[in-house]
Amino acid sequence: MKILLINPNTSTGMTRAIEAAARAAAAPGTQVRAVQPSFGPASIECHYDEAFAAAGVAEQVRATAAWQPDAIVLACFGDPGLDAAREATEVPVLGIAEAAFHAASFVATGFSVVTTLRRTCITAERLLQRYGLSGVCRGVHGTDIPVLDLEAAGEPLIARIEAAAREALERDGSAAIVLGCAGMAPLCATLSQRLGVPVVDGVAAGVVFAEGLARLGLRTAKRGDYAPPPPKPYTGWVRELGW
Repeated sequence: MKILLINPNTSTGMTRAIEAAARAAAAPGTQVRAVQPSFGPASIECHYDEAFAAAGVAEQVRATAAWQPDAIVLACFGDPGLDAAREATEVPVLGIAEAAFHAASFVATGFSVVTTLRRTCITAERLLQRYGLSGVCRGVHGTDIPVLDLEAAGEPLIARIEAAAREALERDGSAAIVLGCAGMAPLCATLSQRLGVPVVDGVAAGVVFAEGLARLGLRTAKRGDYAPPPPKPYTGWVRELGW
């Protein structure tokens, strides 16, 4: 089985760290290939960043089609470009926020999200509404840790995330933590051990769920709005991405 992991930002260091987390979660025999866009932001921390990241996701779905993945995982907690990716391929496509929220709902009646910048909390809240899990999430908490700081996460930064998670568990009355950034994936095991509650990393959850959908033979529906994009010319720097 082949899983394509798309990091929607352009940080090579983060792509490699996410790839390692994905391979650790994948079943024996599963190939994981991690890629990133050829353009776009180094990290995704606002709506403006996300607009370019979504285009980068579409670029990579098209560019890697010849590899013939069995499923695709989008490794950014905003799930940028998710619908576009589903239009552009028949294989299952999962966003890591979508996967993490569902995984947490399977193991706890209430969970809290701990993420990076506080300004991105609204994105997680909107995705919870989209995925129908607002009633299970009891709080979304920003740490104001820049995404790129996670590439060299030492003990002070880990302790800061741990403290935010403990406060969230207490304040929200929740029983599980969702890590709200793909860059937090390498910290999942450490935080789970320290906190003593289920800690969900969306990269690992996304890979495992993607494997399951592929094994079930399920593919993205091509009726309605996930049908392939209507053919038309694209102009300017995206002219090669037209359908």
